[in-house]
Order: sequence, then structure tokens, then C-alpha cells
Amino acid sequence: MLTPQSNTTLEEIASFIEAHDTFAICGHVNPDGDCLGAGLALEHGLRALGKQVVGLLATEDPVEEKLGFLPGLENLVPAKDFTDEVEVFIAIDVPNVERLKDAAAVHDRAKHHITIDHHASETSMAELNYVDPASASASDLAWELLKLLNATGKDQALCALTGIMTDTGRFSYQNVNPTCFIHAAETVEAGAEPNLIAREFFQSRSLPSLRLEQLMLSRMMFFCGGAFVCSYLKDTDFEKQGAIRDDAEILIDILRGIAGVRVALILKENGKGEIRGSLRAKDETDVAQIARDFGGGGHKAAAGLTYHKSLADALIEVPTDVIETCFPEDAEAEVERLCILIRSLREELDD
Repeated sequence: MLTPQSNTTLEEIASFIEAHDTFAICGHVNPDGDCLGAGLALEHGLRALGKQVVGLLATEDPVEEKLGFLPGLENLVPAKDFTDEVEVFIAIDVPNVERLKDAAAVHDRAKHHITIDHHASETSMAELNYVDPASASASDLAWELLKLLNATGKDQALCALTGIMTDTGRFSYQNVNPTCFIHAAETVEAGAEPNLIAREFFQSRSLPSLRLEQLMLSRMMFFCGGAFVCSYLKDTDFEKQGAIRDDAEILIDILRGIAGVRVALILKENGKGEIRGSLRAKDETDVAQIARDFGGGGHKAAAGLTYHKSLADALIEVPTDVIETCFPEDAEAEVERLCILIRSLREELDD
């Protein structure tokens, strides 16, 4: 079901694209496989139609090395370095201007704006706004649009299938629906190789990533009868293990995979004086509402946030919100236990 802010159809977006010539495409900060896959799929498709297209990155930060196999990734331009004018700005997999970061300036310079997304949002930033929270991924929407444009191809298919596979956890998350299987089959028929995506993205963990996992597991804290688990990583953990931030991206799914866990949380210092939080749910619990409490967002079963105080503060405030929101019957006793536990870790957390 489309959000109330949606005011168009993919058919109308396809017609609008056909009528224009120059485009910029950008997704959200810290782009994941779906964000990059959907954006690159559209970029390849529009270029195949003879359009002038630039793919942008919202910040200068490097993308996950595991996604380096995506065709065209090496040509993406940090938005702050792009100073040209474009007719149409396409925001893909991003719900608001704030999440565009440096690309917001390009968005503002463009004459026309299109949003294609599957994140529910109370606001819109485009004349043509298409947001479908029922879609398993933004790449599903991008693939459907490319079919309408008759602009599917092997590169488009590989990029779209990468987005579908990564945002559904290889078809294991709650967002899986019949449409994403149909699109997956279509992309394979168009030349995408699921084994390539599996090998490059899902089967290429580094040794530093495994060492971070050991640390994370040693710090697990269980609450509410084991239904809620949280853990954390410090800046010094990355430094000591020779790890990069991408090495920790998979860890939240390790926590979610524990038997009996309904909600998982990992808090990580990001090297910039901030804390990045990742939330996952294994049932119908809505973790996006918790992320929104801290200025973040996402999906019902997978969400993220950025916290601007200390790690010790984050380990009290964010888990407290989880407990009070998701497990109100246990809240008073479990929050008290949490506070005692974090106070006992203060010295380690401040080290």
C-alpha cells in the first residue's frame, strides 16, 4: 500500500523520464546493497535509453568493499564534487532531504524531483513521490520501473538482484513477498548470477570481522527473559583488530539469529564522536519506532539510528527505550538491572 504522500505511479514516472534528458541519481548516507543496487540499476537503464546520468554518493565515505563487484560502482561521484546542473534528481531508497547529506545541494539545484522508496515517511521532497512500504526493497521498485521503460539488461539485473537479496537477507526476512521472488527470477533470466552475489557479498568475511564478532559476543547482555539482546563495539576495538566499519555490518544479524531473541541491538562508536545503532526484530515488533525516537528510521524489522552522546549513555538510553516500548511488562525491573550493569562497565566504556 502506498503512503499518503505518494502522488504518482511508476507508469507516470516512466513517462516523465522519457521526456527528459539529464539526471542525477542518489540514495541515502551509508548506502547498503539495496540503495546502491537500485541506484545503479536505474543509472544503467537510463544510460541505455540514451540519457545523460550521473550516479552520486551522499558523502565521501567509502562504500562496503563487499559491494565492489557491482558494475558502475567505481564511477559514482561524491555529491560534494558534482557542480553541474541536471533537469531531474531521482532520490532512490531515501525518504527525506536530510538523509541525502551532501547531495541535498544537487537536489535543490535540479528543476524536477522524483522519489522512489519503500521507507514510510510523513514528509515528501519531490513533485513525483512514489513510496511503497510493502515493497521488499527499493530494487524491486527500480526493476519494475526499468521494465516499464523497456530498459532491462544484464548489468541492471545484477544490480537489482543484489538489492533484493541483501534487503531480504537472502529471502529470509519478514519483508519477503511473492513479488520479490518474481523479480528475482526475472533478473536471473536477464543475466544476473545469484552465486556471484552470494560469493562476493555473503561469503567474504574478513578475519578482522570475525575478531569483532568475538568481542561483540563476549559483551552480549540479555534482558526480558532472553527476548532482547544488545552488545557494543568501541573505536579502539576497530583500531586493535585492524578492522574497518564495514567489518561490523553483519554483526547485528548474528545477534538476531540467537534462539529466543525477538529484538537485537548493537551500538558502535563510528570514529566521529557518534554512536551508530542497528536494530533488528525477528517477529512483528516495530523497531523503526524506536529508531525514530533518536532521529533515525528504517523498516519495522530493521532500523538504524545515530546517537550523539557517549557510548555509556547510549547503552542506557537506547536499550531503555527498547525495553519500555517492546517489553512494558518487564520494564521497571529490567531497566533497573540495565542501569546497574552499565554502571559496572563505566571504566571499560570510558577507556
